[in-house]
Amino acid sequence: MSVRVIADASATVVEMTVHGLWSEHLGHQITDALRHCLAGPCEAIVIDVRGVGDQHGVSLSYWLAVQRTARLGPAPVHLMFCSPRATMLDYRLRHQEEAPLVFASLSQARIAIGGKVSRADRMQARMLSRPSSVGMARDLVARACHAWRRPDLQPDAALIVSELVSNAVDHAATDIVVTVFRRAGRLHVAVRDGDSRFPIMSAAPGPARSAPVAARGRGLRVVHTIADDWGAVPTHGGKVVWATVSAQPGR
Repeated sequence: MSVRVIADASATVVEMTVHGLWSEHLGHQITDALRHCLAGPCEAIVIDVRGVGDQHGVSLSYWLAVQRTARLGPAPVHLMFCSPRATMLDYRLRHQEEAPLVFASLSQARIAIGGKVSRADRMQARMLSRPSSVGMARDLVARACHAWRRPDLQPDAALIVSELVSNAVDHAATDIVVTVFRRAGRLHVAVRDGDSRFPIMSAAPGPARSAPVAARGRGLRVVHTIADDWGAVPTHGGKVVWATVSAQPGR
């Protein structure tokens, strides 16, 4: 049994591939993976169940519960399935009163997602792996907060993006894609690089490396402290590390 998750450069679109005979244990694995996805900036999830052994479609109630969770959350998520035709699960998924979107292939699902995920409330830039990219990323955050009239979120978001980009420069040594976007009253920052290794939060903040402390933050522990939530997701050929900030009461 396995559950594999791959995200795009902004972590807003996630593809989840599930393999194995349907069982309660496999359901728990999927639930854990979905919980991590829904905690972040995810806007759409494609779940590929073509590798799930479920001859009689008994997992239907589980998938419908997943659909309700995605649709009814504070920030609704578009949920789609890839399912093999001429199977009982495919038939039952397609013949519900509120049937989910079901496709025969990932390519069809990706085309459908393109029409559902908004590109209006986001700014994105590709940067080289060099220390000056930290300042460029902070400028991107500043432009986004100004355009969206959220100056209250700029200090925290700038500090977070400084640390994430600095980590990418120090450890990945690949091109970087920085994305800033807003959704459901929150500001999301995502940094994609070409290194598949996930960041590890040290026991104590380390010394500054690529830039002064004031420009780059004081380690992932700072991100952990000031972000509402943060995490990392694999991408094709690398990873994306994301963090979310929102207005705090009394600030």
